[in-house]
Amino acid sequence: MHLVPRLGSGIPLVARTQEMRRLRAAFARAERGEAGAVLIAGDAGVGKTRLLTALGEHVAGCGGLVLTGRCIDVRDGGLPYLPFAEALAPLGSSADPAVSAAVRARSALGMLLPQGGDPRPAATGDHGQVSEGEREGVRRVRPEQDLGQLQLFDAVLGVLTEVGQEQPVVVLLEDLHWADSSTRNLLSFLLSRLRAQRLLVVGSYREEDVHRRHPLRGLLSELVRLNTVEQVALAPFGPADARAFVAALAEEPLSPDVVADIAERSEGNPFFVEELLATGADCQDLPAGLAEVLLARLERFPAETRRVLRVISVANESVSHAALAQVAGIGDLELDEALREAVQHHVLVIEGGFYTFRHALLQEAVYADLLPGERTRMHAGYAARIKSMPQGRGHDAKLAFHSLESRDFDTALAALLRAADEAEKLGAPGAALRHIEQAQSIWDAVAPENRPDGVNELKLLSEASYFAGTSGEPERAVAYARSATEALNPDASPEHAAKVWRRLAETLLTLEGTFDEAVRAIERAWELVAEREPSGARAWVLASRAGFQRLRDQPDEALSSAHTAVADARAVGAVGAEASALVTLGTLADSAGDAGEARERLREAEQKAHDAGALNVEIRAMYFLALSYDDQAEMDLALAHAARGVARAEETGLTWSTYGLELRARLLYLRYLSGDWPKEDAAGRARRGVSSAVAARILANWVLFLVGRGRFADAAKALPGLRQQWMADLQIAMAAGDAAIELAAWRGEHSEALRITDELVLWLEKAESALLGGIRIVALAIPSAVALAAEARAKGDQAAADGFVAVGRRLLAHGRRCAAEGHPRSGTMGPEGRAWLARMEAAASALEGLADPDLWAAAAEAFSYGAVYEQAVCRWRQGEALLAAGRAGAAEALEAAHSVAVKLDAVPLRDAVRDVAHRARVELSGVEAVPARPQLNPLTDRERDVLERVALGRTNRQVGEELYISEKTVSVHLSRVMAKLGASRRAEAVAIAYDRGLLTVPE
Repeated sequence: MHLVPRLGSGIPLVARTQEMRRLRAAFARAERGEAGAVLIAGDAGVGKTRLLTALGEHVAGCGGLVLTGRCIDVRDGGLPYLPFAEALAPLGSSADPAVSAAVRARSALGMLLPQGGDPRPAATGDHGQVSEGEREGVRRVRPEQDLGQLQLFDAVLGVLTEVGQEQPVVVLLEDLHWADSSTRNLLSFLLSRLRAQRLLVVGSYREEDVHRRHPLRGLLSELVRLNTVEQVALAPFGPADARAFVAALAEEPLSPDVVADIAERSEGNPFFVEELLATGADCQDLPAGLAEVLLARLERFPAETRRVLRVISVANESVSHAALAQVAGIGDLELDEALREAVQHHVLVIEGGFYTFRHALLQEAVYADLLPGERTRMHAGYAARIKSMPQGRGHDAKLAFHSLESRDFDTALAALLRAADEAEKLGAPGAALRHIEQAQSIWDAVAPENRPDGVNELKLLSEASYFAGTSGEPERAVAYARSATEALNPDASPEHAAKVWRRLAETLLTLEGTFDEAVRAIERAWELVAEREPSGARAWVLASRAGFQRLRDQPDEALSSAHTAVADARAVGAVGAEASALVTLGTLADSAGDAGEARERLREAEQKAHDAGALNVEIRAMYFLALSYDDQAEMDLALAHAARGVARAEETGLTWSTYGLELRARLLYLRYLSGDWPKEDAAGRARRGVSSAVAARILANWVLFLVGRGRFADAAKALPGLRQQWMADLQIAMAAGDAAIELAAWRGEHSEALRITDELVLWLEKAESALLGGIRIVALAIPSAVALAAEARAKGDQAAADGFVAVGRRLLAHGRRCAAEGHPRSGTMGPEGRAWLARMEAAASALEGLADPDLWAAAAEAFSYGAVYEQAVCRWRQGEALLAAGRAGAAEALEAAHSVAVKLDAVPLRDAVRDVAHRARVELSGVEAVPARPQLNPLTDRERDVLERVALGRTNRQVGEELYISEKTVSVHLSRVMAKLGASRRAEAVAIAYDRGLLTVPE
């Protein structure tokens, strides 16, 4: 992995705007003669040096003098005045006569600033040490013992004051937690006498190292009382900023899971981020260098303190005093002293009476440093204590963890199975899956007689498949289900075998390309119970089989199977199976056009599933109920039911189950249509640990928002990865393909939009999917064919224009074929499909010449069912068409489009509407009236827009990003501008335009 420069050498100050603003404000006051000081506190590696470096760069850029000094960690003896000696050294060798005179006038500085010598060794960095030789090299600048402190202190303050009269001075003092007593005294003197000097003193120290008995602690409490001193607490990055920092630091793209993992493990500490990234793409192992840095802090602690820290590291959680006493095996008094030492030095923190490491990475470092034997013994000690404790939440999971690590597999196996059951009840299928997989890994290590009753490998495989499917890992669910069918014992009962085959069929249904195998699996399950008496297993198989028959477009067979399933289920009291069959009956009613019956069946199914605890069936019923309203474009009710379903899925831990995912994705798309656009990127991210296909299902819908808001760089970054997931889910292809077409069109890359369209149409035809998807694709793409044809006509290339018209006609024909041959889920095309069909026809009306404003008005009206954004796009096009046709009403259409675009922050649409209004001299609400342009202006509006941004110093790429056109198109516009103005360079073109009044000088 390649990294950008390391911290302190160019890494952006992510999320440090507020701190930098305070520092710059303090410097601005110093420039005015209001001296001050800022004390910056923060953990090691949090970015104090980088912040001071940025301040120094700002001060130097403003003409100020920056003097920097650093304290170093010297264990044997002190280094008096070291940071001041280093900071003031440049004054002693300055070529400025005024500075030299100021230094010579203060003889007390002579010993602090020896001639021809660097007062300190080379910089050691934030975490380095110095050698004995280096210490001796520093000691030679120690002042004579008889040098009075007051004389020296006055000399330092005087020279800084006098130099400040020529230029403002900023003194940066780093790592004050290592400062000796002489340095602390000089610092106290200096800060207490800050008045009207043009001087700012900024010091940094590690908060974690300044414990209660640290000598700097008392000084800080005194200094902060001074009116001229302020404190800045430099905290680690928050989660969002930490993720942004990780992404910025890594040159190669990282998956969202890796980015989130590094951000979480680093706890927002920039130095930790950098070190974790250095380990490679997976970033799982703690880097040796980082471990050494972390462990170095503990070397000075007494042996008992280090022992207690090792015991806490094994717990992997917060630990009580009683647990530590039992596992560590030391007396209460010794334990108290050891804990007090660690707490005072900010290694441990107390949370609710329990002890835990302040940094999780420090816990990792301590744990990794354990010997194998002591690690095993300590885990065994924790396991023994947990066994003696009463049962409670998490009891079995903790016992399983420590038993596994201490190699007590007999205890671990039973505890893992109990922990999996608890996790399922708590709605945590991901945790349940991990427990089951761990149980599988030690199954063979446990003697048969020591295994829990009623558990075998087939049961473990079946449960693993179920938990994988409900936690967002469908591929693993299928793999486990297949293994379960292979592990079936020939002596297994038909009902049990049918359950295993039914499970395989349902898991296969979640993947693309496995439908035929799924059909074979459900038919195999049916063969096993077809001739059996009614039973719960038979009812479940029938209910599932009915669903498959509906998907195979066999409504009569599906209806028969569903009714039989209901009868069987009621005969044996299998309420969950009955609810599953009722869901299928509801969807069949929807397909038959009877929405009333469909919703009645689905509500009944939801209630029965809820009462029976059949959670997946309940979520499935809620999904199809929301879809029923969605099909009829009853937007408010569709949104309400989708949101209710998402909430229920989250409540039961089924967020990433098959229908939990579908509900979440559908709700996101409904919010896009209705204009309820989320501002947080978290809305477009799946949780960590789900499969890439599941994550892509959500991201594909989120990219529509990114494009709509003009976040083209973010959208372009996401689309290639989504393209790789087209085969995983049809809905990924549809949403991501639509977003890609719109992105290319907004950028003016119309040929690319048509290329993506052809690729998507071909892919959908192979997938045998049509209707709404195909119509929408064509409706989005035809305007690009229109634009290319118009451009070709403007160039006088009629042949090319005819070719693009032919492309548009071909797309139109495809869209009409989709409308004629498609099979809507509800039997007839719904309002959304009809709206896209109207938009397709309106777009195609411009292929031969001017667009038909009446068709665009009809399209806008068709989207009035609640598709706010799409309706606004149609109003924009309607306004354009009305203006081109010389008809009235354009202002109203553009105003309607503009108000929606502003509300949604839909930047590309907003700017497109404003561009039309600008050219037509139409005033829009909230937009200043367009001043009259000079007559005989040879530049087009677009050329003038480009030149205005060039005049502001923008590069071609930046101009393209602001105007939503390609960099190449910007270059073409500039070439035309220079040709029209007779200029040979960009700057010359700008100058000529100003001279001729073609551009207005900005105020």
